Amino acid sequence: MRRVLALLMSAAMALPAQQIGENTQAGSNGTATFSATAQLVVETVVVTDKSGKSIEGLTAKDFTVTENGVPQTIRFFDHQTFSEQVSAPLTRSEHENIHIYDRLGRTQISRGTPGNTRYKDRRLLALYFDMTAMPPWDQVRALSAAEKFIRTQITAADLVAILRYAGGAVDVLQDFTADRDRLLSILQTMIVGEGQGFDYSTNDASSADTGAAFGQDDTEFNIFNTDRQLSALQTAANMLAQLSEKKSLVYFASGLRLNGLNNQAQLHATINAAVRAGVSFWPIDARGLVAQAPLGDATVGSPGNVGMYSGASALAVTTSFQQSQDTLYALAADTGGKALLDNNDLTRGILEAERSISSYYVIGYYTTNIAQDGKFRRIKISLNANLAANLDYRQGYFASKQFSKFTLADKERQLEDALMLLDPITELTIAMEIDYFQLNRAEYFVPIVVKIPGRELALAKRGGAERTLIDFIGEIKDNYGTTITNVRDKVDIRLSDATATELAKRPIEYDAGFTLLPGKYVIKFLARDAETGRIGTYQTAFMIPNLNKEEKRIPISSVVLSSQRVDLKDALYNAVKRKERIEAANPLVQDGQKLIPSVTRVFSKVREMYIYLQAYDQMSSSTQPFVAFVSLYSNQKKVFEGQPVEVKSSSTDHLRTTPIQFNIPLADLVPGKYDCQVTVLEPTGQKAAFWQAPIVLIR
Repeated sequence: MRRVLALLMSAAMALPAQQIGENTQAGSNGTATFSATAQLVVETVVVTDKSGKSIEGLTAKDFTVTENGVPQTIRFFDHQTFSEQVSAPLTRSEHENIHIYDRLGRTQISRGTPGNTRYKDRRLLALYFDMTAMPPWDQVRALSAAEKFIRTQITAADLVAILRYAGGAVDVLQDFTADRDRLLSILQTMIVGEGQGFDYSTNDASSADTGAAFGQDDTEFNIFNTDRQLSALQTAANMLAQLSEKKSLVYFASGLRLNGLNNQAQLHATINAAVRAGVSFWPIDARGLVAQAPLGDATVGSPGNVGMYSGASALAVTTSFQQSQDTLYALAADTGGKALLDNNDLTRGILEAERSISSYYVIGYYTTNIAQDGKFRRIKISLNANLAANLDYRQGYFASKQFSKFTLADKERQLEDALMLLDPITELTIAMEIDYFQLNRAEYFVPIVVKIPGRELALAKRGGAERTLIDFIGEIKDNYGTTITNVRDKVDIRLSDATATELAKRPIEYDAGFTLLPGKYVIKFLARDAETGRIGTYQTAFMIPNLNKEEKRIPISSVVLSSQRVDLKDALYNAVKRKERIEAANPLVQDGQKLIPSVTRVFSKVREMYIYLQAYDQMSSSTQPFVAFVSLYSNQKKVFEGQPVEVKSSSTDHLRTTPIQFNIPLADLVPGKYDCQVTVLEPTGQKAAFWQAPIVLIR
């Protein structure tokens, strides 16, 4: 992958311009803003008597809630009860006529309204399949158990969601629903063997002797892989946190082994996220009841060392297996669930999760402690009446943090969580333009330009000089959801007094470049003001055409409209220090000058409009020049047409790349909306190419 990064300050006009294709939020300058902070804390409480039977009929007046010893006022109260009637099993014909959808859909968990129970008297079960932690045969067992439960054991009160982790991200394949036809179709179209390649490899006395030379062990890989699995589980818990009801996440995996103390931080973060979200983990060991051979089964090679004879290898196999189950047990015990271990009936684990929720109370209060310090706050709930009852509830939670108190890990986690959200964040306004230029018959250079209004960035005094800090992160996925490439950057811009004053009137532009193949893609880009923690995201789909298949028209690149050229040495930030690398990769850089694309397509009469594109003539053997000209239309009437120019390729590559540039004066035009058209003709081949886009002209 070829990548070029640069950040430049745009010398755009101080007049406010309409932002096209951006994520904006309502608001107007000069308007007074009043804000108040309130944090709603929701607790689910299971009340049972000495025999384990649920106690019904309690009201909010029967409960007392304290937080760190301070009494709290209950603002929201609800009682959830569930039907235990099992739905009628599907008949044989219904088994055979399950509708299979054409493709696995990707959705999201529907948001709940704070203080309201979206699914009253409904039991929420989330089936989570960690495909990276199960070999294919265990994946088959897990999917079969889930299908059996949905066909024959689901009750009328059950709502089931399906989540999957296959190594890239956590996908919500189905939101909570009681539609068994839909659920079964999702399970039957899941690919067995997906996500493999991330399985744990041992480095102890049980390790197979492959006869290879001594090299670095897999310890670092195992640490990273386990953290990824726990982080994905944390993401799933955060997705479910949007609902106030009690949630059970049934976690299918073939064990999960920690690497000493190296994964403890992520384990604690995952458990804390589940506790805050009101999610209980119900891990199911998809391996079932295992009868292990002393030195491992036929899927592993012989250790081939002295441990075979001393018993060290057999002990290592047993220890590794037990440790992989210990993590599942810890996840369940610390979140209020129960792990199903050493049992071949995997459906039993789902039933235990289902039957654990028979009746509970939902209690909500606005905490009197509004400090965002991130500290743990202990909650105590008791009954006012002298009832001999057992109360099961979350014992406390960690308060939210102000961004200024975030650690480095907190800041990275905030970026990761924001990037995985399906809904955009519009605290910062972002506009983007994506172009493409052909490099060779297979690859295309794709420059992207991101514009952020400078008035939205905070300035800070550090070391006597003003600066602004911006974090950038983005990824490009193909049409199948696979991440093709990504970008991650942290920009520290030092500003002079004069530049800092002008920043409020001018946008900041950040550009990056990627090398991609023809096809359909989705780009998601995120920017964060590292001083205040405000975030803006931008997501859009784009397509790179295969210009090699263009036979009827002249193949051309994207057409870039601009009103500004800047010298690279004047850039506020440049991640690639060597100028020749930029010039070689980006066609918008020529002779040390960079053409800045106009993302908003808004131009001023006092400036010229620059137009740049490339034409390709790889199929022609002639050396005749192209003829190109620019036209402007207003209300479908031509108001301007430039003089046609002849351009001839000076490139020696087999694409016969021909750069085409125009400088269009705008001083004589009336402000308003226009359609800009670029026409490229090949007189000898009788081919043409037309490009048109709307622009806005201001004074």
